[in-house]
Amino acid sequence: MVKGALSHKYDPPLHQNLRLQLMILSPLQEMSTIMHPDIRQKQLECIFQILHSNGDTLNDGWPCVLGVIGAVSNHQGEKLVQTAFQSLQLVVTDFLPMIPCKYLQISVKVAAKFGLQHQELNISLTAIGLLWNIADYFHQNRQRIKTELDNSGLTEEEKARLGMSPFDALWMCLFTKLGELCVDQRPAVRKSAGQTLFSTISAHGTLLEHGTWKKVLWQVLFPLLENVQKLSSAAPTTKDESVGGNILIHHSRDTAEKQWAETRVLTLAGVARTFHVQRKILQCIGDFPRAWSLLLEHIENSAQCQNAEVSLAALKSFQEILYLNKESKDDSSFPLPELPIIAPPSVVSIDRLGESKDQSSNVKSLKLEDTTAKDADVDYDVSLWSSAWKVWLNIGTNATKPPENSDQRKVYVPSQPFLTALVQTVPPLFEHIKMRFVAADLKRLSFVLNSALSVPVHGDASPFIIPSYPEITTTPLQDATLEVVETLMEAVISGPEAMQTMYADIFDLLLTYIEYGVKAPRFGRMETKTFGTVKGPQVDWVTMNFIPFAEKCVELTVDMYKRAASHQTVIQAHVLQNIIKTFRQPLGLKYACPSQTTWQLVINAFLTVLSVGLPIARKHESAFQNMWSELAQCLEDFLFSKHPSPPTLSIEDFQKDEAIDCQVIQMIRDDILSYAGSIPKEFVVKIMQILNKGSIHSTTSDTFVDTDSSRKLREEFAKSCFETLLQFSFVSKSKSEEYPITKLAVLSLLQRCQDVVKKYVEDERLCGKCPLPRPRLAEMASVLKAVTTLVSSLKKAPPGNVEMSVWNQVIQLYPSLVDCTTSPSPSVCKALREALREYKDLLAPPSTAFPNGR
Repeated sequence: MVKGALSHKYDPPLHQNLRLQLMILSPLQEMSTIMHPDIRQKQLECIFQILHSNGDTLNDGWPCVLGVIGAVSNHQGEKLVQTAFQSLQLVVTDFLPMIPCKYLQISVKVAAKFGLQHQELNISLTAIGLLWNIADYFHQNRQRIKTELDNSGLTEEEKARLGMSPFDALWMCLFTKLGELCVDQRPAVRKSAGQTLFSTISAHGTLLEHGTWKKVLWQVLFPLLENVQKLSSAAPTTKDESVGGNILIHHSRDTAEKQWAETRVLTLAGVARTFHVQRKILQCIGDFPRAWSLLLEHIENSAQCQNAEVSLAALKSFQEILYLNKESKDDSSFPLPELPIIAPPSVVSIDRLGESKDQSSNVKSLKLEDTTAKDADVDYDVSLWSSAWKVWLNIGTNATKPPENSDQRKVYVPSQPFLTALVQTVPPLFEHIKMRFVAADLKRLSFVLNSALSVPVHGDASPFIIPSYPEITTTPLQDATLEVVETLMEAVISGPEAMQTMYADIFDLLLTYIEYGVKAPRFGRMETKTFGTVKGPQVDWVTMNFIPFAEKCVELTVDMYKRAASHQTVIQAHVLQNIIKTFRQPLGLKYACPSQTTWQLVINAFLTVLSVGLPIARKHESAFQNMWSELAQCLEDFLFSKHPSPPTLSIEDFQKDEAIDCQVIQMIRDDILSYAGSIPKEFVVKIMQILNKGSIHSTTSDTFVDTDSSRKLREEFAKSCFETLLQFSFVSKSKSEEYPITKLAVLSLLQRCQDVVKKYVEDERLCGKCPLPRPRLAEMASVLKAVTTLVSSLKKAPPGNVEMSVWNQVIQLYPSLVDCTTSPSPSVCKALREALREYKDLLAPPSTAFPNGR
């Protein structure tokens, strides 16, 4: 009857007689209340035929037709759903231009209904595709739709109730329905709906009025974030065997929790992208600061989620909204426009305690200056950057907190990609807060960086993250940390005076990282294996390799000290002493260092730092009083390390290392002893003891008959020590300020000569006819020449300059020299003759005659 009535020729035509058209179609729609499937099947088939025959003349009959199509529910069979959906597809593909614009919302709602039905998954996914087609139709016909809706006869009261233009209300309906689909129980529907929603907003969002964007934020996007977060938190973590059936599901999606995690990632990324792309529009709405803070809160919650996928995606979204990620790396088909440069705030200090203040007084309205200049800056309220920095610190502090649970199988440890993304966020964010960056911020930042670096990696993943020898390089996390440190260094060096007060904190940070190269940090109480000791995947946690990272920090430390050594803050903070104290660890270990390149790099850095720092130390004596003892201990620990060279060390490498020792002696001679008058006497005494010990080190380190090991005697080093002693043993002709060091040098030299000569005589007797090693003979000849020079110099010195104890020590040496006359070595005998000749002027009759030969 309905089909016949619609096909009858009326005068006037049926499409002009709206009342009659509704009278014919209304009974057909009322049949939707009948639950019998055969009746409903006939009804839907009738609708399908009506669309084919009368679809272009329905006009005001569309609500009835769409009402019949949309009346299908989940309680009805799959066959009915399929039949109804065929009609909907026909409507969307062929009849959208025929539908009066005031009924377009109904088509959106009906399509969304088919998306929500659970009878057939493919129909739900196709319905979401139809929503995208509808959105595309809205965009292409926007002028006609907007004009027709504006002329639809809505009263002012109805427009006020809408709160937006009728055209924007159409879009809001579409966004709202897509938002409902984004929290469907089926993962595939959620994913498809989410991609469609955010692609639609990205592609067509510019059509909306500014006031409508406020409703999009507070009625669509933020409720969606809230719902997804709640549902994700409540999702079961166990695998449901009945869901997959015979279909294989990847392990990353085999539980509801993991599937909701994917939805959470998609939703958060989509909202962040919306903030990113529509920034100019959003910042014009009055409550943008509140929206910004709420989005940051969602990002913070997600970043602290114990799902690695969600937490990493939250950081990516954080970078997105901060304009840090200029080129998006996701799969979105909508390229980002050129982004304006965000100028840092110029006034108001950052609220570091995070205390909420009255919004009306604390948050200024944002200003968007309409300008055609390409590089126009956006005037930002400082509270926005304050919130972002506070969120970063909260994320970093909580994410890198060591686990309290002693059961290491159940602990959550953040992944290296997460930590890397966290640290990579700092340099660009720092550019916006550096004018208000204070020592308290640096302290918290340093704490997060140190904690992040100490996080171990799982034994199974370590081969993929920790590079193996010989390709040992820094990890991405360490590279990101170095970038942060370099950014801070440049900001402090080139910044205002208030910024330069943080010199000491930057140096402390670098020196901490240098220590990691010798002793890797621990992550709470977790048991970890050190890099290089892992044999197979049976280890739970492995500590990162810090050697290349520490070595780069050594270079940064030297570079920064050369640029800032004379700054008053650096002097007052005892930075030079701290550097020496830190360098002392690898220098003292020397051959026991985890890597031989470490101590070799550190000793060169040590010499460079001293060449810069010692002149400053002599100039500012009071600020460096405690530095000298640390320096003396460091020199002694390095030159006489408790860890001898390994037997496998080649002669060539041994000689290279000995040359480094000689460089240190040269530094002592040129930069320390040459300025002994302005250096504490206790330190000079210690240096003399070191030189004395070094000059005889070769005679005590090996047995006299071990000719093979004698090739590794530190002959050149001993010679350098001896020559330095000799150089400062010449007594000047008048009393001078160098007299104290001369006296010390003479006493040290005489003691050293006494030890060498006695040891030589003893060893020569023991060896019988076996000659002593060549270095021993050369050393003895050198000592005898030194005795000759020293006695000659003492005789020429003014009598008041040489104490009686020195003369007594010279005379006590004479019997030992006489014992050497049996030496078979020509070089020793020749040097001995010269030394004995110098003693002739010291021969004198006794001052008191003994009668009767007594």
